[in-house]
Amino acid sequence: MSASSREIVKRTLEFAHPPRVPRELWALPIATERYPEEFTAILRDFPPDFTAISGHELEVAPTRGKPHEIGEFTDEWGCTFINIQRGVIGEVKEPLIQDWATDRARVHVPREWLTIDRDAVNRDCAATERFTFCGSCPRPFEQLQFLRGSENTYLDLADPSAELRAFLAEMHAFYCELFTCWAKTDVDSLRFMDDWGSQRALLIAPALWREIFKPFYRDYAQIAHSHGKKLFMHSDGHITSVYPDLVEIGIDAVNSQLFCMGVENLAPFAGKITFWGEIDRQHLLPEGTTADIDRAVRNVHANLWRGGGCIAQCEFGPAARPENVRQVFASWNAVTP
Repeated sequence: MSASSREIVKRTLEFAHPPRVPRELWALPIATERYPEEFTAILRDFPPDFTAISGHELEVAPTRGKPHEIGEFTDEWGCTFINIQRGVIGEVKEPLIQDWATDRARVHVPREWLTIDRDAVNRDCAATERFTFCGSCPRPFEQLQFLRGSENTYLDLADPSAELRAFLAEMHAFYCELFTCWAKTDVDSLRFMDDWGSQRALLIAPALWREIFKPFYRDYAQIAHSHGKKLFMHSDGHITSVYPDLVEIGIDAVNSQLFCMGVENLAPFAGKITFWGEIDRQHLLPEGTTADIDRAVRNVHANLWRGGGCIAQCEFGPAARPENVRQVFASWNAVTP
């Protein structure tokens, strides 16, 4: 009897020699609309091993507009994004919090997210053999930027005020409550994200990251692992300086830009954390050949696979060539187990 997707993912995370590498494809709406036939064929030939369980809140947080349509979209916290290109998400141009003293009350903490129907979630988990993600994805650093604006956020963090620290504590308490709600369901994993890197370094000093944000992530790991769940994290950019911290915290898998940092530079962490992709979406997927993709996959495998510890993941973005996306999964099939 062949192993299920759930078993393959768990064995990968535990370096227990799965029969093949697990697969996941991220696709932006703009790509699926541009290449519908190619996208459908890739999913048919390389079925994903992951699925998110979502849509079971009994109360729905208020939003306005659609996130991937041209125009304005206001999220559950009250942040308004301006979008000029269909199929991707826009940017916040007018932060909700211009002044901590006067604008804090304008923020809507989406406590509606806490009203998940646990029985409905558990039914969905039981109905699939795929490895399941929870339907929520905390992002404290990014959400702070959406609310405050990036420039103001960096100024705030350089000299944290009492108001900033109070808000971060409140947001963190909410996210911990949200994670605990999901941890009490039958999902296999919890996940969170924050984009921390530029092309060359962390966006803030690593010492400041460790002081303010690392404790948040440590709490997420404690919640996940105390309930028997795996913990996944995503971050764009060059985050090599905090990889040891992610291992120490106990994060099970991290999705990061391996080629931005240099695959070989991450080899010291192989066998300690799972590399949840990715194959370079900045240059290789849009500009490379299928031979380039094959070499990239083999490089990742040679440096980071340790009887597990890698997930065949990439993003089908607006510039990616469909044949290159397909080649990612074909090459991973060729090199594992």
